[in-house]
Amino acid sequence: MQGKIGNKAFVDKTLNDNKLYAKKKFGQNFLTDQNILSNIIDAAKLDKDTLVIEIGPGLGALTERLCNASGFVLAYEIDSDLIPVLKNNLSEYNNFEIINKDILEVDINKDIDLYKKNYKNVTLVANLPYYITTPIILGLLSKTALIKKYIMMMQLEVADRICGKPKTKDYNALSIAVCYRAKATKCFNVPRSVFIPEPNVDSAVISLDLYDNPPFKAKNEELFFKLIREAFSQRRKTLVNNLVNVYKKDIIIEMLNHFNIKLSVRSEELSISDFVSFSDYLLDKE
Repeated sequence: MQGKIGNKAFVDKTLNDNKLYAKKKFGQNFLTDQNILSNIIDAAKLDKDTLVIEIGPGLGALTERLCNASGFVLAYEIDSDLIPVLKNNLSEYNNFEIINKDILEVDINKDIDLYKKNYKNVTLVANLPYYITTPIILGLLSKTALIKKYIMMMQLEVADRICGKPKTKDYNALSIAVCYRAKATKCFNVPRSVFIPEPNVDSAVISLDLYDNPPFKAKNEELFFKLIREAFSQRRKTLVNNLVNVYKKDIIIEMLNHFNIKLSVRSEELSISDFVSFSDYLLDKE
């Protein structure tokens, strides 16, 4: 179904009529391509048994599609100037709620519990602000297990990093931190030309599917996440040289010998499972 909100003429007119503009401090770029909107909805695989969490609805182009495809939309919009415009643009729908708060500061579990009782599934669908993409994703993954699927548009470079595989240039601490909890898949690329204003970079939409039975489980997750941050702190260095800042060198060498891994190994050569094993090993050494 084509939406009425997500096209360039509508966006231009709405901004002009309401004396609004895209605010850089909120990372606002308004999507104007109906095909991209349709592709996002297709990727989300929504139904009327699904509660959708949306972040940064903007003028409501994606929200309109979400209202049609899902049971209910809970949208977080930080920009109070957009709230009346959003409500007006979505006036024919009654299955949404707009919360004027920063997604980084909300009690997401409490909000979901309030609205979830009538729905079987919870899916997040969002065009994320570039400047806080990583804090949003890692924050939600660590705070809640109620959201089982994420469909998110973000800067292409970040999407490639999240979906990066071992022994590739994109694989890093973010790849591991996200894929420790979910299966990450890149859905499609999005050119910068389909936004108002046009950003300086291209985008991509990725899917995260939370594991029902996680294949990885560190004994101490705080230690695990600290370990991967240190392991990738300087990419050109070996794992040993990155970790000597926080662990004694003889312990690191002993650990690598224990797991039959060469001392010259670099972090990008190692799997998530390797880092879980390292984390558990180092926990017993503390």
